Amino acid sequence: GVIERELGTCYCTVLFFGPDGRLLGKHRKLMPTALERMIWGFGDGSTLTVIDSPYGPIGSVICWENYMPMLRMAMYSKNVALYCAPTADDRDTWLASMQHVALEGRCFVMTACQFLRKKDFPSSVRVSLGDSPDSILMRGGSAIVSPLGKVLAGPHFDGETILTATLDLGEIGRGKFDFDVVGHYSRPDVFQLNVNEAPMRAVVAKTGQ
Repeated sequence: GVIERELGTCYCTVLFFGPDGRLLGKHRKLMPTALERMIWGFGDGSTLTVIDSPYGPIGSVICWENYMPMLRMAMYSKNVALYCAPTADDRDTWLASMQHVALEGRCFVMTACQFLRKKDFPSSVRVSLGDSPDSILMRGGSAIVSPLGKVLAGPHFDGETILTATLDLGEIGRGKFDFDVVGHYSRPDVFQLNVNEAPMRAVVAKTGQ
């Protein structure tokens, strides 16, 4: 994840890189939360990115975007298998949300939340965390969840770590046997989602014929 700038606007962005270091795509957060809107711009549908990989399609939904049901449906429709959910939400309730996403989308969910102490900030940044340099601002909570909602690793709240898990990709197909929210368990005759994936620009230049 990075803070990306285009012209004079910053975006909260996930970047996807291949094994050779080549940039494969990105996702800009569609909806900054609360005071984030004072800093970050709004992404558009052109970066609802899912990247093919040897392990299955990989996509990302950022922080509280995960509470947007229509965004999740758009990702499921792209057959996302490895659903990455970077977040700044270190509350106990977050894990239950990630288990719901895994069950709903029948995908593996990998959520990452940073572990951050006061001493990790540059001295030029004022942080209201008391006097101790070990005061905790964010306590982590990263986890890996299977397509049936089983927690395979984490949540980890005790400092920095790297979580690992063995993924049985066959669980995705077996899980969708009885529940495919954008397939046989959908009702397009009753509900349909229309997604605009066109880039939204303030200025569109057209040349005459």
